[in-house]
Amino acid sequence: MKKWEYKVVDSKDIRRDGLFKGKTRESIEKYLNELGEQGWELVNMDFRELENRSSFSGVMKRVLSE
Repeated sequence: MKKWEYKVVDSKDIRRDGLFKGKTRESIEKYLNELGEQGWELVNMDFRELENRSSFSGVMKRVLSE
């Protein structure tokens, strides 16, 4: 039987694009793709976009290394 490990992610994990700018869709996609390269799979996400600023929170999982 597979065993899983989980990771909670959110917008705070991503560097800002500028001092007064929020995270862009591109920076969020880049971050999630980097985690995907590490074997993480996004299983749940709450994405919010307001006045050209994007934020999210989510849960990722991957098979636990033995």
